Formats: sequence, C-alpha cells, structure tokens
Amino acid sequence: MAGTTSDTPRVALVTGGADGIGWAIARRFAAGGFRVAIADLRGDAAAARARELGEGHLALAADVAVEAEACAMVAQTAERLGRLDVLVNNAGVADSLQPTLEQSAAHFGRLLDIHLKGSFVASREAARVMLRQGEGGAIVNLASIAALTGLPRRNAYGAAKAGIVAMTRSMAAEWGRRGIRVNAIAPGYVRTALIEALERAGKVDTRALERRAPLGRLARPEEIAEAAWFLASPQASYVTGTVLTVDGGWMALGTAGDAPE
Repeated sequence: MAGTTSDTPRVALVTGGADGIGWAIARRFAAGGFRVAIADLRGDAAAARARELGEGHLALAADVAVEAEACAMVAQTAERLGRLDVLVNNAGVADSLQPTLEQSAAHFGRLLDIHLKGSFVASREAARVMLRQGEGGAIVNLASIAALTGLPRRNAYGAAKAGIVAMTRSMAAEWGRRGIRVNAIAPGYVRTALIEALERAGKVDTRALERRAPLGRLARPEEIAEAAWFLASPQASYVTGTVLTVDGGWMALGTAGDAPE
C-alpha cells in the first residue's frame, strides 16, 4: 500500500492530524509518497500543516464526533484527491483524570463519541470508497494501553479505546476477503505537547512514567508513526485484526514498581 502505483499517488486520510501523533503520521505518509488529507477540529491548524507538507496535500475541518462531518470528511478526501487508500483514525482527546465519583455521564459520552463513534463512522465511509475502487485498502486505528490494562480515573478513555480494539477485530474479520485490512496501534505514553501540558499542570509525572517503562523513556510521536506506516504497507500484507503495542515494554512488565535498571 505504500508509495504509488504507476503515476497515481496513493492517498491517506489522517484524523486529528494537526498535532502530536497525528502530525507525525501525516509527515511519515507524505515522505513515503502519499498525498495526505489532514483532518482536524481546528481547520486553520490543519491548513497550516497541509501547507507545510507542500503542494498536493489537503486540509479538512471536521468534528469526527458528528456523523455528518465525519462522512463529509471522507467524501471530500476521495473527491478532491481522487481516491482513498489508507485511513488513520487518530482523532481524540484526553480524559479528565477526575475521580470516578466526580465524572459526568456527559463527559463519558463525549469521549466515546469522539474516539469510538468517530472511528466507526470514518471507517465505514472509508470502506465504502475502498470497496468501490476495488483495490483494497488499510485502516489503522489508534487504541491505547488504556484499552488493555486498568488505568485509574481513565474510565471513558479506556472504554473508548477498548471499543476500538473490539471494532478493529470485527471489521478486519468482515472485510478481509475484500482486501481491506484493519489494525490498531496501542501506544504507551508518548511525549507530545498534550503530555507536557499535563505535566506542567501537575496531572502527570513523566519521570515516574519513564521509570515504569522497561525502555526507560516515553515514546516519540515518530515511533508511533512508523508503526502506522508499517501496518498500512505491503510489508504487513498478511496482518489484519491485530493490536500492535508500542509501549516501550509497559505491558510486558509484571512486577511492582519501576522497571529494572
């Protein structure tokens, strides 16, 4: 799936692509020869990023939690760039990190709408395009280690990401014979602007997180981008319905406390 066929560039749509992991993924696909559609809630930020990538790339303003906007996002990508080969469902927001007894149902529902419903609608619409093209395609969903283990106070985020894992497997099983591969990445903690803001606010202790990870550090966004690139590439042609954990060994560590020095 990577690169081009003949003289027609492949097209990737990256949601939440203006910053952090999404921006790293957009850059990776552009470097690999794709034309990239960057969709983001902040249309001006998406436009600035598309300009950074250069001519031939596309910016879209979209709230993936709104079905009509998610549908339009996919349709505009296919119409304006001519096709769609890869969808990366990256758009998301952080949880409140409040105690469960202080969490509201509205906040819980909003996170599910953004992460889970947004990924569902975008995947459904992308599959329609890919099936019409008749050349298959790849969908990469951003899950999290929060989907695989218990993180206190992360109820909505964990539930949404666990739903993405289940949905990834379901869609992979349904669409495999028709050439569409669906996989997920479960990142650990990644050094993004969001994590740094939470650190400044005293909500995250990044040094403690680094000590907990066997590799002794947080991930770089570019490392998650490489995983997305692999899963969308011909090198992963027999990989579908899987969850690739990119967490520096976080889930492998079974002992209490920090990882061994």
